[in-house]
Amino acid sequence: MSLVALVFCSGYDEEEVEKAVRRGFGFFGGPRAICPSARRVLLKPNLLVGDPPEKAVTTHPAVFKAGFGDSPIFGSLESVAKKTGIASSARSLGVAMADFVSAVSVEFPEGIQHKRFEIAKGVTEYDALVSLPKWKTHGLTRVTGAVKNQFGCVPGIRKGEFHYRIPDAALFSRMLVELTRLLRPAFFVMDAIVAMEGNGPRNGRPRSMNLLAFSKDPVALDATLSRLVHLDPSLVPTCLEGEHLGLGTFQKESIEICGDPWELFERRDFMVSRVPSFPPRKRLFLPFVRGAFLPRPVIRKGLCRRCGLCVEICPARPKALVWRDKTSYPLWNSGHCILCFVCQEACPFGALTVHVPLGRRILGKLV
Repeated sequence: MSLVALVFCSGYDEEEVEKAVRRGFGFFGGPRAICPSARRVLLKPNLLVGDPPEKAVTTHPAVFKAGFGDSPIFGSLESVAKKTGIASSARSLGVAMADFVSAVSVEFPEGIQHKRFEIAKGVTEYDALVSLPKWKTHGLTRVTGAVKNQFGCVPGIRKGEFHYRIPDAALFSRMLVELTRLLRPAFFVMDAIVAMEGNGPRNGRPRSMNLLAFSKDPVALDATLSRLVHLDPSLVPTCLEGEHLGLGTFQKESIEICGDPWELFERRDFMVSRVPSFPPRKRLFLPFVRGAFLPRPVIRKGLCRRCGLCVEICPARPKALVWRDKTSYPLWNSGHCILCFVCQEACPFGALTVHVPLGRRILGKLV
């Protein structure tokens, strides 16, 4: 049985958060029982971009405790940490910033899809990793939580390379699972006090869940949070691949829930895509009916500021988003698009959304 602890926390008051965190760790015997021989522990929050903590884009600084590192989708770790409030928390505790710029190559013989990863040097300099994910929606993987949080251990531009080489949601999720198996985080603390629904992981709507969730099993943790928002974990590719590769379990009967009552955290109307993904084998016919079935990024021209970040960050070669001229809006080329939704993830103005065609929504109810 995989244990998941649900602990109520009404907001980000530091004293209340600390009390909730201590209680959550207590269900697992406390920090010393979780990391018995570790002298140096790295905390890995979600630091996607440098947005203020009230936007619910990143792990809240009140949840942050000691030591940190992450590789943002763009911008330096120093600038993002400062804007999100994490740097201030670290300074007050006398905690150093890990090296998430330099990369080292690490072999992973147990891998099925990946036998080697380039990861941040700072990850290799600590005895244990404690992951501090943020619960949010995500265009490619439905949600981003415990399993996906380790992608921040891949430095900078290498993230785009993964998206380019692995545009398929299932295979991309398999990579995330193998990366998590390689890094072997000792524990996971999910920040869902204020989660994000809708157009996540950056431009969605903050949604109060009043929850801190704890587990040693990232798959069980993501599956439990998915059930709380009435998302079937079998629709979450990181849960499917995570169980298949032995990272954890998403089966309800194999997960023990402890802590506060389920009803305190349940959000039936949580805005998240509940349409199944196409398995790779079903995509053979899709080039001929791409517009009718495949989700795609759509530019909302009323919100677009023509900053060009989507064009710059697009990992496709040739790029799927290009300029006709800088006085107009970027143009989307469906033939070049790998459907990684990095543009939607990175847009600072919420101008890019994921559109699911009617044919895809109908087919999704049938498969």
